[in-house]
Order: sequence, then C-alpha cells, then structure tokens
Amino acid sequence: MSAMARIKPCGLLAAALALACTSSMAAAQPSSSSANASNYPHKPIRIIVTFAAGGPTDGIARVLAQDMTAQLGQTVIVENRTGANGQIGTVAAARATPDGYTLLYNSLNHTINSLLLKAPGYDPIKDFEPITLMQFSPSVLVVGSTQPWQSVQDLVQAAKTGSITFGSAGVGGSAHLTAELLRSQVAANMTHVPFRGNGPALVDVIAGQVSFIFHPMGGLHEFITSKRVRALGITTAQRHPLHPDVPTMKELGFTGFEEAHAWSGMLAPAGTSRAIVDKLSAVLLKSMVTGGMKKRAETYGTTLVGGTPEDFRRFLVQDAERWRRVIRNAGIKPE
Repeated sequence: MSAMARIKPCGLLAAALALACTSSMAAAQPSSSSANASNYPHKPIRIIVTFAAGGPTDGIARVLAQDMTAQLGQTVIVENRTGANGQIGTVAAARATPDGYTLLYNSLNHTINSLLLKAPGYDPIKDFEPITLMQFSPSVLVVGSTQPWQSVQDLVQAAKTGSITFGSAGVGGSAHLTAELLRSQVAANMTHVPFRGNGPALVDVIAGQVSFIFHPMGGLHEFITSKRVRALGITTAQRHPLHPDVPTMKELGFTGFEEAHAWSGMLAPAGTSRAIVDKLSAVLLKSMVTGGMKKRAETYGTTLVGGTPEDFRRFLVQDAERWRRVIRNAGIKPE
C-alpha cells in the first residue's frame, strides 16, 4: 500500500487531537526534551522556502507562517533561499541549529536532488526530522492564452514539427519530471527551460516566451479562471471539480501521470527534539482542520494530507523510489 493510500485526509482531526495530547503529556514530563519544548518558542521562527516568492510552495508557507504566528505567539517569517532546484536552501536548513527556530518547507525536490546530484550536500532522510506532510497538488499542463494550441495533441504535433519549450522550477522539480514523462511517451523535441521557481516560469509561459509548463494546481486556479493561461490536461485520475472541462492525461491516452503530483511539507534539521516536532505538527494539523490551509485547499483545489512524522518519513522514502524510476526511464543522468 502506498504512503498516499495510508495517509487519509479524513484522519486529520483525529491526528491533530492525538498529537496535541501527546505534546501536552510530553510537556508535563521532567525530561530535557520536554523542558526544551515547554518554553518553545521564545523567539521568532524562520521557515526556509527553497523557491522564489510568488510560487505555490512559497504561498503555502506564508499561509502557515500566519497560522503558526497566531497559535504559537511568536513571529514566524518566510525566508526564500532559491537556486539549484532548492539545493541551496535545503543545505542551509540541514546545517542549521536543531532547536526548532529554523524550519524547512519543501517540495519533492527534497528527495529528487539526491537522485540527480552526485553531491547534493545533504541526505533527504537522515539530515531532517519530518514534521508534517501538508498537501498534494495535481499538476496542470498550461499554455499561454495567446498560444495557438487547443489540446495536448496540438502541442505534441507542434513539438514533432518544430521547437517547443517547457518551463519548470528547476532540474528535477515536478514540472520538469512530469514534462520529461510526456516527452518520453511522444518522442518529440521539447527543450527544458529551468527557472528559480514555478512563479517566474509561469510568468514567461503567460508572456509566450516559454511554450508550456506542468504547473501545480495550487496557485494556478486564478490564472485559469481569468484566462491568462489555457489548461490542456491534468494529472489527476479523474477530472478535477474546480476545472471539470480539463481532460485528464489518462483520458488523452498518456500513462503514469496520476501519481505525478507535487507535494509539500514541513521539516526540521536532524536532532530537533521530538517534543518540539510534535508541538509543531499539532499546530500545522490545526491549520489544516480549521485554519488557513483548510481555506487555501478549498480555494486552490489541493488535497490536504496530514498524518504523523513517521507517516511523512515513510512517504519520503517511497516518493524517492517512485521518481527514481521516472528519472531512469527518462534517461536523466546525475550531474
């Protein structure tokens, strides 16, 4: 059974209550770790985001920062540390003091970098304490509204007869690998154009400087409804209720796209006390149940996940294996 199947969104409230109870019990025990958590936080917390401001990962982190500030009574700020498909920010977080005051909000690049780079500078499992897997977001193949293509088939035909480009948040991100999956199935000429985030990439797609992007659903809804982009396909198993007119990639005859979703979650440097991890997890789960994440998911069509830190750790291991197969099949070599 996959991690996605095990971690049910309907279990969020129960998980939140259980973790909150666990955190309270831990705080009552006279251990060093619980003492460390009892007065946590007593100063501002920073969340490192590995992509540029304006993208979907950054947008979620800022919602969480607001909820965390309200619940914890301390300022929580977002710090964008961009570059190298998130490697720069992830390394910075891995090397931070494990005291709960530097956190990492990351996406699938967290595990992908270890598959694409010979020397990523961190281990995605050993160097971090997973806190909470927050959400899954399907990817949508979009083109600028001024482009002539009305379907994925139109785009593929253009790629076979000319030069087509696709944007991404960097080598190994969801937009890159999902487009590579498409390219491997159509054997067409598509040139990858990496950016420092999905936000900047989408700007160039809208402007017609880049042909298309597989952009995560989160943060994309308003661009579709305002007709700044044209959605040609989505990676869900069934059509999405927010955009029922957009066909799935499976409907269009392409395989393997149902699991090509982006994810994002919160982590801390390895060595952060379990009491602090549990306290933060309870705060994040509450945001999914009653706070800003719940509202964002309803608006942007993402799927909230939740679960325990152990659930998140298992997911990271399985996600790395799944994308290892995609990378191997696409013939992408580690740099």
